[in-house]
Amino acid sequence: MATGQAPVLEALTDINAVSLARVELDPATLLMVRIAALVAVDAPPASYLLHVAPAVESGVKLDDVQDLLVAVAPIVGAPRVLRAAAAITEALGVAIALTSEAGSEAGA
Repeated sequence: MATGQAPVLEALTDINAVSLARVELDPATLLMVRIAALVAVDAPPASYLLHVAPAVESGVKLDDVQDLLVAVAPIVGAPRVLRAAAAITEALGVAIALTSEAGSEAGA
């Protein structure tokens, strides 16, 4: 049986750490590749939440993500790209809300 406070999240964190240690891509490129993979597997908004905010912090621009969606559309199909765009928008909204909350709590 899985152990720990949040065994699934801990396992995902470990998997990501191993992946990061084994690649030589710059952070922005790595996160763009991961976002493309999320589009390909039709990932839920929560998956994008873990990648979109770090991508923005790494210098990825909205135009870059839009270009990525256009680039993968012929491979994954329009419905998947549209769901991904909605999921990315939702993830960005959550990330902005969390940032706003953290800022207001810090000022309190």
